[in-house]
Amino acid sequence: MGCQGLHLALSSKVRKLTPRTPRSRPSIASLAEPESTSRHFRGRLVHVVSVMNYKGGVGKTTLTANLGAEIANRGHKVLLLDLDPQANLTFSFYSVDEWQSELRKERTIKRWYDGEMPGRNVPLAKLVVTPPRVNEFVQGSGGQLDLISSHLGLIDIDLLLAARLGGGTTLAESKRKYIQLHSCLADGLSDPAFREYDLVLIDCAPNFGLVTKTAIVASNHVLMPAKADYLSTLGIDYLAGSCDKLVAEYNDYIDYNGADNGGRQKISPRFLGVVFTMIQTYAGRPIVTQQNHIEQVRLNSEVPILNGVLRNSPRHFGDAGASGIPAMVRAPMDDDVAVDFRRLTNEFVKAFTGHKDTA
Repeated sequence: MGCQGLHLALSSKVRKLTPRTPRSRPSIASLAEPESTSRHFRGRLVHVVSVMNYKGGVGKTTLTANLGAEIANRGHKVLLLDLDPQANLTFSFYSVDEWQSELRKERTIKRWYDGEMPGRNVPLAKLVVTPPRVNEFVQGSGGQLDLISSHLGLIDIDLLLAARLGGGTTLAESKRKYIQLHSCLADGLSDPAFREYDLVLIDCAPNFGLVTKTAIVASNHVLMPAKADYLSTLGIDYLAGSCDKLVAEYNDYIDYNGADNGGRQKISPRFLGVVFTMIQTYAGRPIVTQQNHIEQVRLNSEVPILNGVLRNSPRHFGDAGASGIPAMVRAPMDDDVAVDFRRLTNEFVKAFTGHKDTA
């Protein structure tokens, strides 16, 4: 499949908090990518991107919410999956009261991971909700933004999953359990209900527990937000190494002849790169201390660095979630922070499609 159909940025309009005349969605093929970097879910190429960093407080959720909303506002169908027990991505679109009354009992990812095996009690597609306020805004573009919400109780799921890995009486059985558990989210996303999505963005917890590992196995790409400071950049290569180790181990188990892998394939998730967030600018460039950290990572890290950044702006992001509409799609077209973010979005899309796109 080719990349020539992608026109995400070319259709951007002046942002207004009023409905616009609906237009047809771009084809699903418009987010196509080369087969060598894609994941097959029952015959369809699906873009699944995990957004992760070991360090919390790096703008991970802000980046995920705004990327999803921006791409939906360009006429595409996007699913956000909140795997962080803090549920900040969920609260970017629903108030706490709405979550308590509408989502908490039946419509969170915790319900899916509960039980003898994830997904056995409820299909993943049953948990999808369509946040009303942001979708009222983007519907005129033909796009849609859906969500699978999180739950504070997700913090206990890693222990439950670890317990399910034990108990194998033979090597083949142990490897079968490993493959089945680590593949559970990929299996859930293979439901035909997800074929209509152009992009799935997974907001991972700031750890490398089993829930995060299921996200990596389900993904064909990883995006790593980081602040341009010493502590936030320390773990970049370590996290990349952890992902490489997981991939090697999983693929080794897939190769093991004595284990039933259920027809599952080897995985090869690729790092799209590091996105620097909370950038303070002076004269259109990051301030000197942040620029020095960016250049150090660019010189010394094996992970690619995206040129686009997410700027620090309390004016835009200080009330994140209050309106249920991410700040970058509400901002005027000539807003400096939004202009930079649209460039970052174009670069993000190009990183996994290979298609050069300009806003």
